[in-house]
Amino acid sequence: MTKYGWRTIDIVIASIIAVTFGVIFWAWNIVWGATETAFAFFPPAQTLLYGVWLIPAVLAGLIIRKPGAALFTETVAAVISALLGAKWGATVIPQGLVQGLGAELAFALLFYRSWKLPAALLAGLLTGVSAAVFDFFAWNAATDLWDYRIPYALLTIVSSTIVAGVGSWALTRALAPTGVLDRFAAGRDRALV
Repeated sequence: MTKYGWRTIDIVIASIIAVTFGVIFWAWNIVWGATETAFAFFPPAQTLLYGVWLIPAVLAGLIIRKPGAALFTETVAAVISALLGAKWGATVIPQGLVQGLGAELAFALLFYRSWKLPAALLAGLLTGVSAAVFDFFAWNAATDLWDYRIPYALLTIVSSTIVAGVGSWALTRALAPTGVLDRFAAGRDRALV
């Protein structure tokens, strides 16, 4: 098996992360709906909550450290969310695919060799960019460019960089000492996480 070949444990853990976050996505959809009125003063600000939907792409990339981990995990989480009845329907599946591509691109740009905080920030940023681009055309095309779409996109990227980027890095760092990541490089080189 090559360095980048997937082991059974990689598939199992990526699937566990995806299913777990698919359920979290379902719950987060409810939170999103419940908080719409709280952001009525400036609706694009609600995207500060967006980063939670992008965590699995960055988290799986940081843990599994192999090509396709970010893309697979974010897409499967989106499928689970759709199956659980996401209010946005099956559109969340291609949305998850596009979001996963953003994080995957970040890890590919680093040749799948860097797993420190800057890599997590870049993955969070690029998955936020991919999410913003998808939403720009799929969900927000009828909204005003400067009053809604541009601030929505910028705040999505900020949320993704902080919540998905820093959050995934912190979660990986918190999990490593517990031993649950010992079968992964993320668990073995704890000093580098």
